[in-house]
Amino acid sequence: MALYDDAIRLLQAQKPGIDRDRTLDLLRDGPVALRREHLAGHVTASALIVHHDRDRVLLCLHGRLNRWCQLGGHCEDGDETLAGAALREATEESGIEGLRIHPDPIGIDIHAVTCSAGATHHFDIRFAVIAPVGAAEQVSEESHALGWFAPDDLPSPMADATESLIAPALDVFRRRR
Repeated sequence: MALYDDAIRLLQAQKPGIDRDRTLDLLRDGPVALRREHLAGHVTASALIVHHDRDRVLLCLHGRLNRWCQLGGHCEDGDETLAGAALREATEESGIEGLRIHPDPIGIDIHAVTCSAGATHHFDIRFAVIAPVGAAEQVSEESHALGWFAPDDLPSPMADATESLIAPALDVFRRRR
């Protein structure tokens, strides 16, 4: 229930917009809207990892999508906050320990996917994370590759809406030096 309450609080604090409002509508179904079994769609959490020099971002070549994107995925039973879920996913999928997350989302994206429950939608809450000095990424079983990319030298093909996260993620940590 803590994760559900956090999701409601977090989204209500965001500026009104179509994706925010649609996600709050989905959450009216209750905590089940955070689980992949919810056929109407479910809330997920992802993170764009910023290099400690604040000049590049870590992207993964997603194993199923075969597109470059931020790290993230489904909420799990032990997650108490969406930021915590995004941080857990980023750590698991990058192999980098000591990541620090900015607590405010940098974006919300709703997109069609096929999960274990079939065709559905991810209502993805997106965060910025910064890597510690000396971070060494390791490819997980969920991706084909990981790489650090400058905003003007991005790989192809990119997943929809990933590129739009780069400027906000870099800005969050450039302001916090």
